[in-house]
Amino acid sequence: MNANTNKHSLLLVDDDRVVLAVLALGLSKAGYTVSTAESVDETEALLAGGERPDLAILDVNMPGRSGLELAERLHSFDHIPFMLLTAYSDQEIVEQAAACGALGYLVKPVDTRQLVPAIEAALARAAELRSLRMTGQQLQNALNSEREISIAIGITMVQYRLGRKAAFELLRKTARSQRRKLAELAIDVIKASETLNLGD
Repeated sequence: MNANTNKHSLLLVDDDRVVLAVLALGLSKAGYTVSTAESVDETEALLAGGERPDLAILDVNMPGRSGLELAERLHSFDHIPFMLLTAYSDQEIVEQAAACGALGYLVKPVDTRQLVPAIEAALARAAELRSLRMTGQQLQNALNSEREISIAIGITMVQYRLGRKAAFELLRKTARSQRRKLAELAIDVIKASETLNLGD
């Protein structure tokens, strides 16, 4: 049943050692790399040691700190995707799980046959979310660059009494002659707006 040849890494967190062992074995046989932890504290120690699973599968009901508390931490901690397991279906827990970003929710007992499709769906959704975050960051960077270039054009217009187009051309030529990106030059122009020296 080697459905997954990409060797995605999973982190299973459950205080029940039998459940942990059975699921870990089944998921390893299904082609995943599996790490396990029996508590929130143990999970946090793994993360502090640099572990970054592709997906965490958390038991909601654990003694001490709950899986939901850990879920909130994972969501804000490097956006580690997670799904939740619980011993009973409870609308309030389902709503809390969704609110803290769970990519899936299964009621125990579960076996590997049930888990694999849910894991694959959660991994696909996690990849989509990662792509959206990257696109969002790229857009933000582009907007920041546009804003800096506009400010640099304004400074150049005032300093050299040029129209917008001429100021832009001057900055573009300077960036090209210095083999730099226009956005990088714009940042320097803003920083050194008092002593701007664009050369000949």
